[in-house]
Amino acid sequence: MAPDTILERLSRLHPKAIDLSLDRIQELLDDLGNPERRLPPVVHVAGTNGKGSVVAYLRAILEAAGHRVHVYTSPHLVKFNERVVLAGSEISDVAFTEVLEECEQVNAARPITLFEITTAAALLAFSRTPADVLLLEVGLGGRLDTTNVVNAQIASVITPVSMDHMSFLGDTIQKIAFEKAGILRPLVPAVIGPQGHAARAVIEERAGAIGAPMTRWAAEFGAQRYAGHLEVRLGDTVHKLPIPALPGAHQSANAATAVAAASVIAPLVPSGPEHWAQGLLDVRWPARLQLLSHGPLVERMPDGWSLWLDGGHNADAGQVIAAHLADWRVDGAGRVILILGMLNSKEPADYLRPFQEVVDLVLTVAIPGEPNALSARDLAEAARSVGLKAMAARNVEDALTSALTDPSASGHVLIGGSLYLAGTVLRENG
Repeated sequence: MAPDTILERLSRLHPKAIDLSLDRIQELLDDLGNPERRLPPVVHVAGTNGKGSVVAYLRAILEAAGHRVHVYTSPHLVKFNERVVLAGSEISDVAFTEVLEECEQVNAARPITLFEITTAAALLAFSRTPADVLLLEVGLGGRLDTTNVVNAQIASVITPVSMDHMSFLGDTIQKIAFEKAGILRPLVPAVIGPQGHAARAVIEERAGAIGAPMTRWAAEFGAQRYAGHLEVRLGDTVHKLPIPALPGAHQSANAATAVAAASVIAPLVPSGPEHWAQGLLDVRWPARLQLLSHGPLVERMPDGWSLWLDGGHNADAGQVIAAHLADWRVDGAGRVILILGMLNSKEPADYLRPFQEVVDLVLTVAIPGEPNALSARDLAEAARSVGLKAMAARNVEDALTSALTDPSASGHVLIGGSLYLAGTVLRENG
């Protein structure tokens, strides 16, 4: 039986897609013999923005050092198996089917969310495959996130915290930061990425209360980007490293956070500056300001145009993406056009506001096959409400046709606003 068939069946076990709790998964893990207690050392990563990129950098660094690395991330872009990497390789359909069926049988039709039971399956797979380290990305929040059943942490990492998922995590930055800080453990080192004052205060208070040693951005580590290299400061030592392979000035902080985490865990999972440098060059993380190089959409691009893809979807993501597009303006790249699709749980105006001075046109689409997608018309109205020129389109293909109506022009097209939309584009463009 294919994993997709099992996943579809498992998705019907709970009426809610998201129901933050540790009780259901802990009961299942107990019945499975507690695989969460038989894991390699864990680096647990939470945050609103950048946590996936930090995991990608850290994986590349540790693999450059010769380590076998398990990785758990979400969501996936094209195939669910992407979420589970066993010792460097995406879990196979056969292996995934095996652990999913085992979890389904042991769960015995009890109510459980899809994320909970698939996390249990991933932990089961991780417990049975030797590795040197597990990079464990939080799904939502931290304190009550399904991944927080694990207690094998050798480091906790919190990337920038901002307003997102307010209906689940709270309506203030302090409440959201409190939930993220729930992954911290007594005496386990905490690597804290760039934070606003309010979020940082909450995280530092929690770390201090439980005795988690802190390595903080701008205090114990930092980074400075230059024309040809990145300088990462760890304590009083500055390391000259390559510019990260992932585009965008914000990736300097993500890369430095991963280097700081690698340094913190080095006594148990060794790596050094040569591995950090190689990891920054080898990193791969699709749909994060990704330049598309092939596929039907790329084939439609005239000379002088490029097609990009990004899954950022909140206000902070809008700021860093808009800053990158502003660099295109400085470079005289011609027209800059945004094709946008978003979920109805997001705030499109907050995401779009930073694009006012950098985008010539926003073309909006509904995310195909996604029942919680905003309509193209509503998205276009949100774009106009913040002063952007916007038009609704039936789909990405029609939007691209509209973007390229001036054959004499040149420029960039960015498809963005949702990882779900990004996944659709990647499926259709190899």
